[in-house]
Amino acid sequence: MGLFSRKTDDVETATTALGAPGTSAAPDLAHLTGDYTIDTTHSRVGFSVRHAMVTNVRGEFADYHGKLHLDGSDPAASTAELVIQVGSIDTGNEQRDGHLRTGDFFAVETHPEITFRSTSADRVDADNYRLTGDLTIKGATRPVVLDLEFTGSATDPYGIQRLGFEGSTTVDRTDFGLSYNAALETGGVLIGEKVKLSFDISAVRA
Repeated sequence: MGLFSRKTDDVETATTALGAPGTSAAPDLAHLTGDYTIDTTHSRVGFSVRHAMVTNVRGEFADYHGKLHLDGSDPAASTAELVIQVGSIDTGNEQRDGHLRTGDFFAVETHPEITFRSTSADRVDADNYRLTGDLTIKGATRPVVLDLEFTGSATDPYGIQRLGFEGSTTVDRTDFGLSYNAALETGGVLIGEKVKLSFDISAVRA
């Protein structure tokens, strides 16, 4: 999923239409146009959230699949889709993972999947893209913007064409009904509301 982009401090670049004068020189990706699937053995879908107001808990999902269509000539025509099996959540603590699967959080029995489907794609500069889409968690769908960097392409020793993308977005978990929390004696709450989602994707030509 890397048809997305990082935000830039260069306002002119960030707001210039794709292909208009003033954009950074972009590599010719026309030869990469096609359909790709995510190679989950060489990818990672992770997250982090503030814990006890002082540190971050990090985790990832082990079971997911996704696909993308890359249009190297017209990045705006690119699309991406990701489906995550929520029960595969892993934060390195079995008790915590079990709690996350309950109705206090993801309610895995009734909402076993998290999905993302893109609705638009934009090139920000030579290597950075912005992908807007619908994220569905626990039955609630909200628009999100994913900022990703195109990290390159290569043909591996087995003759398979690969693309690489990495990036992130931040969401408010309470927007998706994940509102469980506990107050701390010293003030504040146990779990932060903002969750950073991170992606490190290797995609192979379908």
